[in-house]
This record gives sequence, structure tokens and C-alpha cells, in this order.
Amino acid sequence: MTLLFPNRSRSFDDVRKVVRFLGYDGMFEVRFFVEAAALAKTSAGMSETDYLRAFDAARPDIQEAATRLYHPKRGTTYTLTAADLG
Repeated sequence: MTLLFPNRSRSFDDVRKVVRFLGYDGMFEVRFFVEAAALAKTSAGMSETDYLRAFDAARPDIQEAATRLYHPKRGTTYTLTAADLG
């Protein structure tokens, strides 16, 4: 199956400092997290809205990186870092 991203929703987790989003492999939900540091040129003074805007601006690259990182036999939760988006 191919990893798809039909749901454009995303949310910011202030405790973990990540943006969460979902992918789907057939009927299986795959959770992805992008570290806030990977979205920010500088973390000084960035708000939740700033991180979500940065995510939206980089969404195609993020989804491409998520697709590269995803492997169905390695679980259903993945965290993308700056190195993954580089």
C-alpha cells in the first residue's frame, strides 16, 4: 500500500514541542511528529501559530520525508527531525 495524507489537520503539542499529523497506509493510521526545531529557523519567540504556519508552508517536503521514513514493519509512530527534512 501507499502512504497517503488525506487529512490536512495538524496540531501543535506544546509539551513535546512537535507538530502532529496523520498518514494512512490503507486502513492503518500512522502518526507522525515533526520536531518544532525542524520547523523553525529560530525558536526564539515562536508561537503555536508560527509553528503551524511553518508546517503548512513546508507540508509537501514534510510529507515527502514522512513517506521516505515510513516502513510498515517498523511501527505506526514516527518523529521527523531537521535531518529528515534537510
